[in-house]
Amino acid sequence: MKNTVFKGCATALLTPFKDDRSVDFDAYATLVRRQVEGGVDFLVPLGTSAETPTLNREEKKEILKITKKEAPRLPLLVGCGSNSINATLENISSIEYADALLIVVPFYNKPTQEGIYQYYKALAEKTELPIIMYNVPGRTGVNMSAETALRIAFDVKTVIGIKEASGDISQVKTIIERCPENFTVLSGDDDMTFDLINAGAQGVISVASNVLPAQVSQMVHLALEGHKAEARQLNEKLYPLFKGCFVESNPIPAKEALHQLGLCSAKMRLPLTEASEKTKELIYNILKEWR
Repeated sequence: MKNTVFKGCATALLTPFKDDRSVDFDAYATLVRRQVEGGVDFLVPLGTSAETPTLNREEKKEILKITKKEAPRLPLLVGCGSNSINATLENISSIEYADALLIVVPFYNKPTQEGIYQYYKALAEKTELPIIMYNVPGRTGVNMSAETALRIAFDVKTVIGIKEASGDISQVKTIIERCPENFTVLSGDDDMTFDLINAGAQGVISVASNVLPAQVSQMVHLALEGHKAEARQLNEKLYPLFKGCFVESNPIPAKEALHQLGLCSAKMRLPLTEASEKTKELIYNILKEWR
């Protein structure tokens, strides 16, 4: 599939749990339908926001099945990364319905830049599906440099893009300015999306769009279409939500927001815990502006 489908606003989908912390598949289906109605361009199941490390294989399989059923026309960029190439390949082999793979830089191991390059190169040789890299040093413990990202972009043709969540706008701009023509750069930080689109990024993989899909999608589309004043105004209104979604580890605040909207419980699986009282109050005040 061409990477042109992976542009615009995508949502890094959350996984709702019941009070007993089993997956609430009915609530999940509702969340996916809400994304479709909100006008997002593609969906990202089984990423960081999904609490994927706590899900077993059968739960992942059912999540993908429901996502495809409820959003049959939206492309699916499926998270499947690990810190072991064998585990990542095993994840890839068990995935259904994926149009492309979102593969995070290996975490905990702290690979060198050469190791990161060889990792993506080796993965691309083992799958025909397009790959979008995911750089999030705050989670992985290592930053993929702009030079490494560009080296992969030019050398490995099935690596079609990057979700950039380094928080370093100069690094992202370097990738945007020097990457191949058909290479997609997506913001991985909601609060940087507007600025990165203005710098040439093609969209965002958003956490906040779990909460307000229509509004986040509208801001992204306005920015991409060159309506900067309108996009900036909406971005400023959304900014408290963008920051609020990360006052605790993602997806704790976003799930609390969905709970306050009556869409799912706020339950998390350990080692993540529910939002603090301070965060609950913050989220309440943010949502009050949108009620």
